[in-house]
Amino acid sequence: MARPPRTTRGALLRLLFLLLALACSSGSATDTAALPTPAAAEAPEQQPAAARAAAHRPAATAGPCRRGDLVVRQRATGRVVEGKPEYAVEVRNACRCAQSRVVLRCYGLSSVEAVDPRAIRAVDADRCLLRGGRAIPARGGRVRFTYAWMTPQDFPLLSAQPHC
Repeated sequence: MARPPRTTRGALLRLLFLLLALACSSGSATDTAALPTPAAAEAPEQQPAAARAAAHRPAATAGPCRRGDLVVRQRATGRVVEGKPEYAVEVRNACRCAQSRVVLRCYGLSSVEAVDPRAIRAVDADRCLLRGGRAIPARGGRVRFTYAWMTPQDFPLLSAQPHC
């Protein structure tokens, strides 16, 4: 198969980079659009004005919480389930504010053992929601779960809604 001319390859690479940049810049604002709201959430008219305003800002970068304030750590537990190693995952909130609607990329959350749906559940083929959307408490609040799979999975943060 013949290679395309250098100018065509460069144009294709620039187009690919532009599309990737657009997808990344618009992803955090739309990632939570189709997610269910927590059962205990107040009706918008009952929320303080600051909370209503915060709800319309892009998640994971809005307000006083930074993306790095939700820390995802995992380790092998040493257990083997159906021939697969088990991993323990902890998501810790280091922000001074509680954070709800925490969404991680999980690619369906593959596991040969049952994963606690109160801690994490898949909302589609790519995303998982922590605690059913309920808030993770501020300054050290944690969510923990275990899963067993051939290799450890990545759980990068996609979005979160801070509540101060």
